[in-house]
Amino acid sequence: MATQQPNPTPSSSQEVDLGQLFQLIGNAFRKFFNFIGNIFKGIFHTLILFLLFLQRHFIKFVITAVVGLALGIYLDMVKTPKFISTMVVEPNFNSVQQLYNNINFYNELAEAQDSIALAEAMEVSVGEAAKLKKFVVESYSDENQKVQLFDRFVRSLDSTTKKAIDMENYLQNFNAMDSRFHTISVTATNNTVAKKIQPSIIKSISRNEYFQLQQSISDKNISLQDSLYKKQLMEVDSLQRLYKRVMEKEAEKPLQGTSISLGENSGQENKELALINQVDKLKQNLVQLNQERANKSSILNVISAFPRRGVEVKGILKSNKFKIPVAFIGITLLILSMLELNTFLKNYKKE
Repeated sequence: MATQQPNPTPSSSQEVDLGQLFQLIGNAFRKFFNFIGNIFKGIFHTLILFLLFLQRHFIKFVITAVVGLALGIYLDMVKTPKFISTMVVEPNFNSVQQLYNNINFYNELAEAQDSIALAEAMEVSVGEAAKLKKFVVESYSDENQKVQLFDRFVRSLDSTTKKAIDMENYLQNFNAMDSRFHTISVTATNNTVAKKIQPSIIKSISRNEYFQLQQSISDKNISLQDSLYKKQLMEVDSLQRLYKRVMEKEAEKPLQGTSISLGENSGQENKELALINQVDKLKQNLVQLNQERANKSSILNVISAFPRRGVEVKGILKSNKFKIPVAFIGITLLILSMLELNTFLKNYKKE
């Protein structure tokens, strides 16, 4: 009777499968690390080629830099200096969009060198208008001001809408137009002309009929609210005097027996306390109303006016002695690179 060959055990089959799996994983890691190593080798090789390129043409780059520096220093010496002046304003009655439109319009006139139109808009001479080179308006707000604007915005909403408003989303989608303060910067070749055009910039917003109407309505509403608060204060004061007379009358009555009514005394004290709280609240409302009257006394509040003399625009990065050498070196680098590439292509074609 033939003897049956024993079948391979399951454990030996599993060992073979696991060995192949580990081998595949090892090969994959080896290829991955070889790939990363080739990338670093390529970067290092490219860096060495670039350094060799600089070494071959070092004298040329030095000569180019020296010539550019000399030319830049000369141009800085003969160029007309520029001065910058900055003003901080607070637009009221939704006039911020008109402010941005006006400043951008003035900047377009300055860039186009339309001195006649700019002189008419700024109410200065044509010669002074020709010295105006740039107008810029930007929002001025930090995180604290944004949080305050968010708080004011939420207070104006009903309770249902408040729940759907998220502070992070509000801050992420914050519009520069919503800022309370904005800066107006004027760059000119004359350090006093910015101060002269300040009234014209303010007047261009204040003479708008729509904003004048809004200011007039605001003044009437504030005056009406002020009279209502004062009338309420008088009424509360009358009630306080009435309660005081009632308490004096009660105190003058002869005591009947030994019974003491604590409930009536407690109720009287609660009424007096409520009146005192109402007086404090009305006084706080009057203070806030006075602050609002002061803030909205003008269509465009000037927080910080233009200085009498502007500050000269300086800085190594803005000077010709920096920009021209960099430009010359860049052009030289481009030309030499093209020549090197042309030589390489010719040699490659011969091979």
